[in-house]
Formats: sequence, C-alpha cells, structure tokens
Amino acid sequence: MLIHVDQISSDNSVSLQVGPVPRGKSTPLFLDLFCRSLIILCTFLSVILSSIAVCDGHWLLAGRRMFGLWYFCSLEEQQGSVLGSQSFKASSNCTRHLEEAGVDGLGVGLAVCRSVITLALVSAIFGLELLVMSQASEGRDSSRRWTLGARLVLLAGVMAAGGVASFVLLLGAFATLLGFTLTFWCQFTATFLFFLNGMAARHIQYIEPLLPFSGHPDKL
Repeated sequence: MLIHVDQISSDNSVSLQVGPVPRGKSTPLFLDLFCRSLIILCTFLSVILSSIAVCDGHWLLAGRRMFGLWYFCSLEEQQGSVLGSQSFKASSNCTRHLEEAGVDGLGVGLAVCRSVITLALVSAIFGLELLVMSQASEGRDSSRRWTLGARLVLLAGVMAAGGVASFVLLLGAFATLLGFTLTFWCQFTATFLFFLNGMAARHIQYIEPLLPFSGHPDKL
C-alpha cells in the first residue's frame, strides 16, 4: 500500500492518497504462457519417443545380426522374387543371453545401459508431471514445481546421453551410421529434446520482459 502526500495547506491539513504500490516491470502474459506450453508439449513428445525406443529396443543392425537393449537376434537372408532382391527377417532364436553375440562384456554393459535409459525416462515423466502441475498452482508453489520439473528433465537428458553413448561405445566395432535403426534415432532425438527443454525451462523465469511497465496498473 502506497501513501502519497498530495499537498500541505496553510492550516496544516494534509491530503493523503492511498493506492497500490506500482510494480517496476511486467512480463507479457501471452509470451510466458506460450513458452511454457511449448516446453511442456516438447517434453511430452520426448517422453513418447523415448518410450518407443526403450520398449522396442532394437537399435543396431550389423550384417546379419540385430543388437538391442533387450535381445540379440540373428537374421536369415531371403531371396526376393522381384529382380533378385534380398531381404532379411529375424529368426525365431532371438535370445536375451547377449553373451552369445560374441562381444566381451556386452551382457553387463547393455544391462547398465538400459537401466540408465529407463531411469532417464522415469525422471522425464516425473519432470513433465511437475511442469504440468506448476501451471495449476500459483505463487511459490508453482515456481518450486517448475524449477524441480526442469531439473528432472535436464537430469533425464544427462542420463539418456550417458546410456546412448555407452551403447555406441560397446558396439563401436559394429556401428555404422546407416546401421542404426529408426528406434535408435528416436532415442537420440528424445535425448536432445530433454536437454533443450530442460535448459529452456530453467532459463524461462529469467527472460527479460519485452514491454516496459507503464506505471499505471489499472491500464494493464
């Protein structure tokens, strides 16, 4: 509350004007809501992409072998009927005993890899939930939920990047750019979006307002 001395007359009477304290600056409401909604939407899409990649798990095709987070499959070659084309199909002997792939430490390495990526997905889901909940509350509770959600999404990006990097390092001898499957690129894209959304969510509260405050709160 602001008390303003209007004037002092000769009979020592004082005229007081009572009103709200004007704020220094005001962030445009539309811009703030648009940015936060876009961050939530992109985080939601990232969670969907990562879920598809983790559930499918077939990430690398190398010759007649398919390497994945959960299974190792050998492929059978089939002769096509059109112009002698060749195709491959997964045989029925897919196994979860990844040591049979002939790569040292592959079983333990992929167990760590899928655990880290799964935890990253869980962290992103909780972060997304907090970002959404922050829009249904006000004041300090909203700010705390948004900040915690942004940190969880950023943590998901860090863990997902570690999981993807470990997968590539484990199978570096077989990895080629064209050998990675669509689900691997889904996870790669989700990891990038986790980083992007986490950083954007952290810094959105520090965006400088584009419009200066006019000094007349009644006209806002």
